[in-house]
Amino acid sequence: MGNAKRSSGLFVRTGQLAVYVTYRCLEGSIGLLPLSLCWRTGTLIGTITWLFGGAYRRLALRNLCIAFEGEKNDAEIKRLTLQHFQALGRNFFCSIKIALMSTDAVEKCISYEGREHILKAVDDGKGVITTIAHLSNWEILSQVPSLGPGIPRSTLYQSLANPYLNQLIVRRRRRSGLTLYDRSSGFYGPLKHLRKGGGVGILIDQHAGDRGVWCPLFARLASTTNLPALLAQRTGAAIIPVGVRAESPGRWVVTYSPPVIASPALSAPHEKINDVTAQLNLALEKFIRAAPEEWFWVHDRWKTPNPRFLLSNYRRGICAGDQENLKPYRIIVRSPNPLGDACMAVPAIRALKKGRPDIELTMHCRDNLVSFWKHVPEIDHVLATPRSANPLQVARTVRQQSLFFEAALLFPNSARSAIEYSLARIPHIVGNRGHFRRRLLHQIPRAAKKITGPPPHHAYTYLEMVRQMGADIENPQLFHFSSPKRHSPSGKPLNLGICPGAEYGPAKRWPIDRFAAVATQAHEKFQCDCTVIGSPAEKEIGNEFERLYQSPGCRNLVGKTSISEMIEELKQCDLLLTNDTGTMHLAAFLGIPTVSIFGSTEPALTSPLGNNHRVLRQHVDCSPCFLRECPLDFRCMTEVSVGQVSEAVVETLATLDK
Repeated sequence: MGNAKRSSGLFVRTGQLAVYVTYRCLEGSIGLLPLSLCWRTGTLIGTITWLFGGAYRRLALRNLCIAFEGEKNDAEIKRLTLQHFQALGRNFFCSIKIALMSTDAVEKCISYEGREHILKAVDDGKGVITTIAHLSNWEILSQVPSLGPGIPRSTLYQSLANPYLNQLIVRRRRRSGLTLYDRSSGFYGPLKHLRKGGGVGILIDQHAGDRGVWCPLFARLASTTNLPALLAQRTGAAIIPVGVRAESPGRWVVTYSPPVIASPALSAPHEKINDVTAQLNLALEKFIRAAPEEWFWVHDRWKTPNPRFLLSNYRRGICAGDQENLKPYRIIVRSPNPLGDACMAVPAIRALKKGRPDIELTMHCRDNLVSFWKHVPEIDHVLATPRSANPLQVARTVRQQSLFFEAALLFPNSARSAIEYSLARIPHIVGNRGHFRRRLLHQIPRAAKKITGPPPHHAYTYLEMVRQMGADIENPQLFHFSSPKRHSPSGKPLNLGICPGAEYGPAKRWPIDRFAAVATQAHEKFQCDCTVIGSPAEKEIGNEFERLYQSPGCRNLVGKTSISEMIEELKQCDLLLTNDTGTMHLAAFLGIPTVSIFGSTEPALTSPLGNNHRVLRQHVDCSPCFLRECPLDFRCMTEVSVGQVSEAVVETLATLDK
């Protein structure tokens, strides 16, 4: 084992040394060229990289689409992508050349704008914080006295993984008079430097992860370091945003913006720090808009964090400003296929929607569930694909909806759903493991810990998925379903809904004659109407109920309604008597009270959500078996008596008839 580790370490060091030697050879060759030729050569290399760098080209294109959505058309964005790669190439070549030039020679290549802002801040004597970005040839700032004459300069940096290249860069920057503070060493050094009247440069355009404040950049939330605001709060130093842009081949402009100053009071509120951070993003955006091709678009600035890309629990919070102007963070959700499962996923959808202020939800489902999801207010768009569509057709349909669905959430566990979204190039796919699809997922929620006692409701399977994405699932409103306005106070009789079928199979169906007996007793007690509901496959069950039920006021709608029409019919019901079916869950979603009869299935897993529901179940030795057909004597259903069910129905209707 020890020999293997030593061999592996030697291999890594050899590779790093090879990269270092290659870089030094390239550097030596570039150093022989005039700056103007470096510019042109870099532009050519950038064009070649654009041609063959497919992954980076797609990333730059996506970022530009996010930034300029609604401002630039497709042709303009594609042209800007090419210009960006050309700028990357020339900035890389010119930065190498600049590093080998004397300070005086570099100064001749630069002109300044707004330098009075930095000079005034220096005169105040409290130190200066400059916020810098990967704009144009940003390495220029490390080669010249960019803070003004006599001001000790410093910057925070993150060590490169290659120690040979890291030592080279550190040595050269120190030679130019720049003091370097490693981020991993804490912030005492920069604080001390500022309190002595020095200047600190801080990069602010990189994804800051959990340590950042979520602020708008091009009206899209991005995790941004709040370090400049924190340092200014502690020292009273001014914060000056600094940008660089190309003026002509071999010449650049360094621009200083008016200062953004955090309160020097140590007790300054947390919101003030966030506000200053948001202002710095606005200043950065202004620099980028002045020369958009010059920014580093191949960095994943609007990165989707893994796993908590819902932002409700981030410790430094969100500073969203005018939330109505935020660009949407688009998530597509693959709906469960059964109606009942779709209804049980609604609490998770509610938690997901509350997870961040910029979220836009598209629900992807089969044709039959479109009308249901359109009744869920948290869903912004519904996308339907037919059952007959193959994965390529589905992927093409998904891609046509939006250039940048940021994430996809798969409620089904099928391999097909993961294949479809992988083909659609969704950059972040979340789903439970299973069916050999693990390699197609970017985020797999951990399995919930086993607990003693009854199993959790199936709704918590979906809630656990969004919890691990960062959603708050403790809000009791997630399970609150408002009842529709009842019509009985206007003088009309109560309406008892009946759902005597169950598509899953006979093991879930209470005997039809008993449904008819209970409905008859309810009519005798309350003179209520009766509406029978079910799927097309259950028409015979509906006809049998109609034959057995002899009281007036019965409408048999089994197999005669779409889900949309069923929703409207259920809204007219005051109570639904039902088996464990999708219709039961749909009624619960609509806030309709239910009396539900369970046999082969487990109420702890799939009982109706919300309040005002009564579940009747006779627990026998073999239940729950979850079989479609009973291989024994059907005791779990036959031992639920007409009297028990009639009592539950009558008691519930009595409370509604008051």
